[in-house]
Amino acid sequence: MTSPPDRRLGLLLLAAAAGTNIPTPLLLVYRDELDMSDQSLTAIFGVYALGLMLALAFAGQAADRWGRRRVVLPAALCSGLASLFFIVAQDSEALLYLARFAQGAVSGTVFSVGSAWLVESAVRRRSASGPRVAAVTMTAGFGVGPAISGLIGEWGPWPLVLPYLLHVVALALALVVAWGVAETLDRVDGDRHVVAPSAFRDGEGRTFLLVVAPLAVCVYAFPASAVAGVPVLIGFPVAPVALTGLLAGITLGAGALAAPLQGRLGERTAPVAACCGVIGFGGNALAASVPALLLLAVPASVVLGAGGGLALAASLARLPGVASAGRLGTVSSAFYAVAYIGFGFPLLLAALSQSVPTAALLAALAALCALLAVQQARLGLTLRD
Repeated sequence: MTSPPDRRLGLLLLAAAAGTNIPTPLLLVYRDELDMSDQSLTAIFGVYALGLMLALAFAGQAADRWGRRRVVLPAALCSGLASLFFIVAQDSEALLYLARFAQGAVSGTVFSVGSAWLVESAVRRRSASGPRVAAVTMTAGFGVGPAISGLIGEWGPWPLVLPYLLHVVALALALVVAWGVAETLDRVDGDRHVVAPSAFRDGEGRTFLLVVAPLAVCVYAFPASAVAGVPVLIGFPVAPVALTGLLAGITLGAGALAAPLQGRLGERTAPVAACCGVIGFGGNALAASVPALLLLAVPASVVLGAGGGLALAASLARLPGVASAGRLGTVSSAFYAVAYIGFGFPLLLAALSQSVPTAALLAALAALCALLAVQQARLGLTLRD
């Protein structure tokens, strides 16, 4: 029996997402091979977000004009090319920046337009599971990639080649599965599509700015801080590449496991996600301040991963309600543009840690998350009523 179209697109999102974090544990290998600083490592991680945001400025509008298929499928192909570029770039720090930038651009296009395509495909078969499928598959992909590359990077052959080749193979298979999924944007005349003049429904721009946007930052700030910030700032005494990869896999895997809870939690999903930030950053602050509690960073990071998954599911569920007819691509791109601000958190933490103790920084983030939890609980209910 053929899988529903949204599940097939979910497989494509999973494969694309798996590639985005393959370089994360391998950054430690690049550091040793190219004698890079910690600031360079976090900058390479963060330049991904810069490429992504530039792509998001065009991807959503292009998808709303030309359709989802014409944007997502070529971008997914380019995702595989970006992985191959990393193989070529392994001996050059400058090329690594360029490869990571390119990876961000194509990945952002796949995620923003692909998730809109998936949600619309689910709606067409009268299913409300689209946001959860998108959140689960993307967060699962984010976790699988670094777990595999971390193990290969520590103990496997060709650590700077094999993980990327595996991603290319997985992405090719996912493209074959998703290739036949139908376009979901209604046509009017030839290649023209039905789109509203404004991206947001009347009055819903305020909901996006006050409710969706603040939580959107947490989607990637939580796991990025745990995966790329904590291992560099706190450090692991043994097998750092493998432990960083496994931590990334477990942290992001927790997001995939937590995302389906959005179906039960409903409007409570957003404040619960923010509370995960309180616990996660607070636990990492203790780990950074008390050497004997170093291993507390592991469960604390897992809680951050779960919070990121919940934040993604809660946000994706809200987007169809605020988007005008035919403009979900543009609204989805706007959401991801805000969400990927969170990718800059590791770089911010690394820069601030030069003058402020790491434990104090993490404690401050925990306090901000507590305020966000209250804001999401109160403002979300107010705007819903």
